[in-house]
This record gives sequence, structure tokens and C-alpha cells, in this order.
Amino acid sequence: MSQNKKNRFIPLIVAVSVVAGILLGNFYANHFAGHRLSIINTSSNKLNDLLHFIDDQYVDTVEINDLVERSMPQILGELDPHSIYIPVQKAQQANDDLAGSFSGIGVQFTIRKDTIHINNVIKGGPSEKVGLQPGDRVVKVNGEDFVGSICTNEEAMRRLKGEKGSQVKLEVKRRGEDKLLPFTIVRGDIPVNSVKAAYMINKEVGYIQIDKFGETTYPEMLTALAKLNQAQFKGVIIDLRGNTGGYMGAAIQMVNEFLPANRLIVYTQGRKSPREEYRSDGRGIYQDLPLVVLVDEGSASASEIFAGAIQDNDRGMVVGRRSFGKGLVQQPIEFGDHSVIRLTIARYYTPAGRCIQKPYKKGHDEDYELDLLTRYEHGEFFSQDSIKQTGEEYKTVMGRTVYGGGGIMPDVFVPQDTTNVTSYYRMAISGGYVIQFAYEYTDDNRAELGKQPDCQALAKYLVKKNIVEEFVRYADKLGLKRRNIMVQTSHKLLERVLLGNIIYIIQNDEEYAKFLNQDDPTITKTLELFKNNETRPKAKEAEMQNRKDAKKVAYMPVRVPGRVYADKGLKV
Repeated sequence: MSQNKKNRFIPLIVAVSVVAGILLGNFYANHFAGHRLSIINTSSNKLNDLLHFIDDQYVDTVEINDLVERSMPQILGELDPHSIYIPVQKAQQANDDLAGSFSGIGVQFTIRKDTIHINNVIKGGPSEKVGLQPGDRVVKVNGEDFVGSICTNEEAMRRLKGEKGSQVKLEVKRRGEDKLLPFTIVRGDIPVNSVKAAYMINKEVGYIQIDKFGETTYPEMLTALAKLNQAQFKGVIIDLRGNTGGYMGAAIQMVNEFLPANRLIVYTQGRKSPREEYRSDGRGIYQDLPLVVLVDEGSASASEIFAGAIQDNDRGMVVGRRSFGKGLVQQPIEFGDHSVIRLTIARYYTPAGRCIQKPYKKGHDEDYELDLLTRYEHGEFFSQDSIKQTGEEYKTVMGRTVYGGGGIMPDVFVPQDTTNVTSYYRMAISGGYVIQFAYEYTDDNRAELGKQPDCQALAKYLVKKNIVEEFVRYADKLGLKRRNIMVQTSHKLLERVLLGNIIYIIQNDEEYAKFLNQDDPTITKTLELFKNNETRPKAKEAEMQNRKDAKKVAYMPVRVPGRVYADKGLKV
């Protein structure tokens, strides 16, 4: 090769050498000088690459799956208070709460002194069929001891629940029996009713108590209304106090029964969710039935959709205290391992256009969680004047002013009654003395208590037994020192809470509701509204025309969303 040709290749050789040197240098730098982070910085998924990098390079061994499980709640917590992660161990329980039924053995239990105590056996359930009784204590499950520190609510649910048709073997200790009693139980479907009570509270007014909005709540409500209709009711109370919500679709279907055609029930809207309206179809059977809805600070999400639709359409009165203030809609998303996130995808708005979600600030979760305590300390539970409505003003169908930004404010405020509350009474409740006494007293006296046919008879029996004095002696032995003057001051309150707990354990939800409603100030005020024909704002001429026009609208089936949440003793 000539010298000229050699000279022509020199620049090319130098260039190739430089490039090779750079690549070789980068290779050694990345693998031996700790600069692999540059790979992550060029990725479009930094979080995923971070996990890979930790798994590959971290100084100690890391369980990546555990790290992800712990990180999921924190990531969602950066969004809003109601976007949550439900690990696989708790996902089934979360679904069961709203599904209307689950597969189990059919008992209600509590854990006391590291042992499962059966409080109630569900009628017609698997446990009743084999002879399990209230008061029995479960000490062995499938041949293994199940007492002591291992006996937790979570572990009990895991061992006693199971697939329909599967078996579980229990050994129980029963009062009066020297030996353990063996039972083989075939698991079956156990109903989870959300309508807890439906009865005539007087000769004309029916009462329905609903504790959540699940898959079966709408048909349960229809059944309850039909029962009251047979008793020729002329008005109804829908009690949503303490109802933390559930499926938005259930609330929409239920409100539809009370509204004329083409009334807006609720609408939703979010960044990726265009406005969706849900309207009444005019086929509701109870469009003209006098109606009052009860709410309090425990009423949230779907409860507020129901109450807000009734209030904004001037369909009935809302009575009680300001509701919780949750106006966010969650979509459940299930992972391959059956864990679930409930991601907020939209806000819901009442017919007047108000979002009743109370304010929250990122990074101030504790303030949000303690909001009810703050309301209490500010006196909101006791005086309507202490409530500051700072949200934007909106108008109902008839032009009444309502407010957004912090729950549903009732049309009729009923304060919490704190008359005769003493520090002794507070400690008896908060210290768990009352509930512990109620369980032990029922275990010791179940035979006699079970003979009483209803809440009235059981209450009279317990009053004659001087149940308050029995409790005071019991609590004194456990460290709640007797305070005779305070006991006398709070005697009626103590008697009420003791009777109520024992009635709940021995009888059922409806008898419990009947007992509490006898002297409930909110119920008393509500019945006054019915008596005075004040269950509905007085309609103006324009509103009457709106009703006539509404009836002319062609029938359209009421739409309900998919399984979305307008949101929060154990059964197995």
C-alpha cells in the first residue's frame, strides 16, 4: 500500500480509537465506579427502575414485595384522604361488607380474655343447624388450640370464614359442661343486611334504619317499605345516622323511589371523567309520601348523596346534625394478587351543584382525621350557632339557600344531648367498662334474659335487677372507682347505655333501635314535624308547575354507575 493511501486512513483509525476508548471507559465507570444511576435518569418510569436498582444494588437484602406493600398506602396518601390501598388479606372482608352476603359459619363473636365468645348465632345459618349456642367459647379450630395471643380478630376471620361447602371443626366450652363439645360445621352463605330496622314508630309513621349502601340495600329498602305499607303508614323516617356510605348506585336507586320524573339526583365530574348526570325516571312508588331523612356527623358519601338529593329537590326535610362531608368518588381497581386500590376518579355534586367535600390539605392528614373532634371542641354538636357555613351558596328547586364545602347541613338542627354527663360516665364508656360488663352479664344470665320477648320486657326486667348498681360494683373491681354523686347524676344515662348494650347482644338490631328511639331527641323532633305537617318545604306556584311538567317527561330507566364508592362485633 502506498504512503498516500496509509495517510488517508489515519483520521478514521484515530476516530474509531477515540469512540472505542469512550465506550470502554463508560463500561468500566458504570460497572466499577458506581454511576449506574444514569440509567434510571434516562427512564420514563423512575419508580419502577428505582425498585429494580434497589433490588440489584442495595447494600442489604431487601424484600421488594414488602417494600411495595408499605409504599402503596403512602403514595395514595399523597393524593387525597379517600384514595386507599387494601392489601389482599383485607380485600375480601372489605368486599363482604357491601356484598350482601359472605361464606362463613354464621355467628357473631367478640374476643374477650384471648378467647372467641359467641354472642349470637344467625338464624337458619350453619352454626345454628349443628347446635352452636350464644355464650359458647371456641377454644379449638380444626384440632389446634385457638386461645391466647394467637386469637385475634384477623386470625379468627381467616380460620372461620371459607368457601361455601367447606368444613371447619370447632371445639367449644359451654357453661355447665365439663368437657369440650365438638362441632363440624359446613360453611354456607351468610346474609349481611344493611336495613337494620323497619317498623311502625307510631300508628302513622314508619321508620327505616340503614347502616350502609351495599349491593342488596335497594331491594332491602323496597321490602321494608312494602312491610310498612301493609301497616298503612302515612309517612316514613329514613335514618342514615352513622351510615358511612358505600355504592353510589344503591343511593341513586333508592332516591329514585321518592322523586318525580327527570329530577337530578347527583352528577359526577373529574379530570378524566366528563360530567355524568343521574336523573329520576318517574317510576318511584313513593313520590308523594311524607319523608324525613336523619343525618349526623357519621353520615358520609352515599348517605350524603341521598340526603342532598332529597334536600335540593325540596322533597323532604333533613333532620339532625351536619354530615361528615365526603364528596369524592372512588373506582376500585384490582391487582393480580386480588389486592385493591380505591382511586378517586371524580367529585360528586348534589342537584343544586354543590360539592360537599370538606376541605383537606396534602400533608395534613391528621387534621382531616380529627375534624370531628375539632367540631366537637368548637361546640358544633351542641349549638347550631357555632357552625360557620363558609362554602359557596346554592339554591334548591324552590330557591332555598344551601351551602357547599363541608357536609349536608340539616334543615332542622337537633343538638347532642349532654345533660347529666359526668366524667364517671365518660370513663365508663371510653374505658370499655360498659361493653365488657354487658358481655359478661349476658353470659352469666343468658337463660333468664332470653325469656324476655322484646326490648320493653327485657328493659323492665333489667331495671328491676338494679343493673346500674351491678355495673358500678363490677367496674369498681376493675379500677373505675365508685363516685356516688356522679353515678346518681348520670344514672339515667348509665341505665340507658347498659340496657341498650344488653338488648343488642341478646335480641336483634330492630329491638335495639326500638329501645333507643323511645327517648331519642332527634326522633322526638321528627315526629313533631309529621304531626304538624312540616315534613316538606311549602311549594310555591312555580314549583307546582315544575312538578306538572316533570310528569310529562317520557320514561327513561334510571341509570346507575358501576361499582364505585361514594365514600368507610364481627361476623363469620
